[in-house]
Amino acid sequence: MRYLLLLLSYIYNIITSFRNLLFDYKILSSKSYNIPIICIGNLELGGTGKTPHVQYIINLLKSKYKIAVLSRGYGRKSSTIKYVEINDNVDLVGDEPLQIKKNNPSCLVVVEKNRNKGIKNILKNNKEIEVIILDDGFQHRWVNAGLNIILTDFAKPYYNNHLFPYGTLRENKKNSKRADIIILTKTPKNTTPKQKKEIIKKINLHANQKSFFSEIKYDDWKHLNKNVTTKEKNNFSITLVTGIANP
Repeated sequence: MRYLLLLLSYIYNIITSFRNLLFDYKILSSKSYNIPIICIGNLELGGTGKTPHVQYIINLLKSKYKIAVLSRGYGRKSSTIKYVEINDNVDLVGDEPLQIKKNNPSCLVVVEKNRNKGIKNILKNNKEIEVIILDDGFQHRWVNAGLNIILTDFAKPYYNNHLFPYGTLRENKKNSKRADIIILTKTPKNTTPKQKKEIIKKINLHANQKSFFSEIKYDDWKHLNKNVTTKEKNNFSITLVTGIANP
């Protein structure tokens, strides 16, 4: 089975590498837009923390700019372009875009599989928008983003991973060169400067690239119905049910 998966990974690498070459040599063209577009993605198949980082960037920018978030809306049962509303059903818009909208009611959140179509619709119908955040768009090379950010899990960085289906990489790890920023997510709080330096060395940054480390900071426990918080989590017996890629 191991050798079969390696063979399939080899074939998958040929296909994805050929596609990237078509874009690199401009046989297939990426469209540019006269508006800042920030792409947040990864090389792996989910689980690196894209949604929290989208939220983080929204928080950084929302006081100065009118922001739109464009997502594929993975898992939704509809296929047409949809402007996400707070009271929308998950089946129509997807769980992550709905979460982003609920956390940022004043932010425009749009779901559309065809990113160029989504961007054109946003620019045509929402003249006030100044920045577009492209959620999970690193492999969507039909759009030429002004800033590409890729995320990778501190515990399982892409340079120690393998191509699908032997591993969980969507494309060859060498394509990290397309990123402007590489963020190591879920970094333990006790990580030393020496450990970070060793990791940056393994990433082998290009001259135009920067790397950062991010960590998860949890708020206090909050009652869903009563809207009260508590720090006394030892007083409760808790069962967690989750559908996220890496809980």
